Amino acid sequence: MAASFHRATPHANRSESLSQCAAAAVARPRPRQHWSMNLRRAISSKLVSVLLFAVMSALVRHVGETVPLGQVVFFRSAFAIIPVMVIYAWRGELGAALRTGRPLGHVTRGLIAVVSMFLNFAALARLPLVDATAISFAAPFITVALAALVLKEPVRAYRWSAVMVGFGGVLVMLWPYLDVGALVAAGSTASTIGAACAVTAAFTNAGATIQTRRLTNSETTASIVFYFSLICTVAGLASLPFAWHAPSATELTALISIGVIGGLSHIFLTESYRYAPASVVAPFDYVALLWAFFFGYMLFGEIPTRYVYAGAAIVAGSGLFVIWRERPRRLKGQAQRKML
Repeated sequence: MAASFHRATPHANRSESLSQCAAAAVARPRPRQHWSMNLRRAISSKLVSVLLFAVMSALVRHVGETVPLGQVVFFRSAFAIIPVMVIYAWRGELGAALRTGRPLGHVTRGLIAVVSMFLNFAALARLPLVDATAISFAAPFITVALAALVLKEPVRAYRWSAVMVGFGGVLVMLWPYLDVGALVAAGSTASTIGAACAVTAAFTNAGATIQTRRLTNSETTASIVFYFSLICTVAGLASLPFAWHAPSATELTALISIGVIGGLSHIFLTESYRYAPASVVAPFDYVALLWAFFFGYMLFGEIPTRYVYAGAAIVAGSGLFVIWRERPRRLKGQAQRKML
């Protein structure tokens, strides 16, 4: 039987996966004895979530050349509410989703997340799929820095080391986009603009995660997700009078699918952290790079450069190193609590 989660632990997750899903990524897991019985379910749910996010990103990439960003944001948010609210109603958590004591906190997070979503989608429209996905993995490292500066959380030396190495990996991936003169001579700076959007989105994603951590002190995961979706829907709707593209049947199907798939991916993400600790589930985020490579090559004929391969390996290695170092401390803490 599904349980309701009212509090959360400080855990950062990746990018858009970061926008709507930050609340899910920090959800408090069940007791340890339940993890062993559901480890397979947790990992399979996480893998399904990663696949769905990759499909959604590919669809955003597909419509991004013709459909205005605000219109994509509107469909992404409005149609994501449907599966999310259905599952919350089924679990009896609909009341918790609507109830809040911190409306201004939700507005703050929603506004940051709206900017993040616009930037993420702008990057997907201008960059190869795997490039945009790989750069988005900078967000967890930025979250670590912001957690120390804003939330005053203690950050150990190895975490700061991983942050610096991770940023080095991002710079490696960005290297081809830094030669603006050559791109101007070639007649296009779209990729440089896309790279700038991707990096800025990583910062706003991290900011949204920090605000999520603040909200989880008093708000339910359900309310955080609902008000995020609602605010993003309103923001997308407000942009429609300024830029509207009458979608074809194919484009309309893709736009609706972006929203529904985004909502479903959030549900599977929530389930993955419901049945296993974050240190077990989080490493599977990096499977997104494989899906981005697959969809980018099969659908758009995109082949990653050596810079992306090298930078992505550095970023993934840094992230996995932090998870590996954190796992013994978490297990020790759990064992101590079990003895009390």
